[in-house]
Amino acid sequence: MSVIYRKIQQIIGPLVFLKNEHDAQYGEIVKINTDDNKTRTGQIVKLNEELIVVEVFEDTTGLSSENAEIIFTEDVFKVKISMDMFGQTFNSLGKPIDIKTKMISKSEILTNIQRDINGLTINPYAREYPIDVIQTGVSVIDGLFTLIRGQKLPIFSAQGLPHNKLAAQIATQARVTTEEQFVIIFCGIGIIQDEAIYFLNKFQERGTIQNIISFINFADDPIIERLIIPRVALTTAEYFAFEKDMHVLVILIDMTNYAEALRELSSAKEEIPSRKGYPGYIYSDFASIYERTGKIKGKKGTITQIPILTMPNDDISHPIPDTTGYITEGQLVLSRSLHQKGIYPPFEVLASISRLMKDAIGEDKTRDDHADVSSQLLASYSNYLEVKDLISIVGEDGLNFEQKNLLNYGQEFEQKFMNQEPDENRNFEDTLSIAWEILGNLTENQLLRIHQKFIDKHYTGKV
Repeated sequence: MSVIYRKIQQIIGPLVFLKNEHDAQYGEIVKINTDDNKTRTGQIVKLNEELIVVEVFEDTTGLSSENAEIIFTEDVFKVKISMDMFGQTFNSLGKPIDIKTKMISKSEILTNIQRDINGLTINPYAREYPIDVIQTGVSVIDGLFTLIRGQKLPIFSAQGLPHNKLAAQIATQARVTTEEQFVIIFCGIGIIQDEAIYFLNKFQERGTIQNIISFINFADDPIIERLIIPRVALTTAEYFAFEKDMHVLVILIDMTNYAEALRELSSAKEEIPSRKGYPGYIYSDFASIYERTGKIKGKKGTITQIPILTMPNDDISHPIPDTTGYITEGQLVLSRSLHQKGIYPPFEVLASISRLMKDAIGEDKTRDDHADVSSQLLASYSNYLEVKDLISIVGEDGLNFEQKNLLNYGQEFEQKFMNQEPDENRNFEDTLSIAWEILGNLTENQLLRIHQKFIDKHYTGKV
């Protein structure tokens, strides 16, 4: 039986404060009816013996202690899920919207399937180690930091870098190398309308929109919706992965907007701040999102996550990327200097890593020489950067034969291997073929990380 309150004690921003007079539960959904026949939805975000704090999903403008009736539903927030969702766009509450007008569509999802957006915790014992790859069509990712089904692999970007373009490319090109069902769930967090239209136009242009479910939270939406939308997206992913046996890739952009909303809400609740004003529980809150990724024993489907975040002031030690890096299985970092050189995508490869890659590549998975080639590419590129530093001291004429080889190698590595068009889709074979082509700038004696049998089979030296 629902409980009705008719007296609001205080309203601060999106928060409504009530005197606690019944056994409410954390996360419970409330309905707020006003005299003008409008109904708002809220959620309990804090409670103690004296107070109940409700965060309102919509605007609190016009609410007062005189005109509002608060109904406690004794239920949690649930999202409707259906196979009809593919190709459609939804708001933070899981309702279909028109992206150009931002208006809720009149056609609701017709389904009896509803799921709690907080999901179920995956027992670590029930997890299965991920060993199958996802091909993104981006050489740096596929060749050097291969994405694995069930992995959480974040991309650390910064303002002005092409992370939106990269997200759209991955969303439209990613695929599994088997015949199993593979779908994309795209989640825009606190993005502007122009960005949302850009993403959907790209999905339509490349003919993949029918394989994508989009959830969009706009920058001018209430902050509580920014905190809800990744959970709505992941709840949808869990249904398709663990109940419909599909492989799901979830792209979350931009997790920095999520963290800023978390900080704003924490400040409104007058909680004690931690590093840079973020709440002390930012780690556990991020983990409640990132850890909903994985592969479960006995289930055919998987959930893979690519959270994308912009590092404030390009600071990789900032709490947002720092916390994310602790939870996830690797990281991909974008470089401002490479972006300024016109290289796309501008990955800073020596700061990037995929911790699950080693057990998922090789014969019968990608190619037998993949691990050796990847290791050699990174080692030689590191040596190339050292040679570039040396040039500033001795000049290019002071380089020896092997150092000049490394110089040619590094330039081709950036221009041919790293650099590709935003709509260029390379498979694993293409990526490794390009790798061997640029390794031809080195002598066999410089290929210290590749087994001789692979050198005999693929190496064609230019020197």
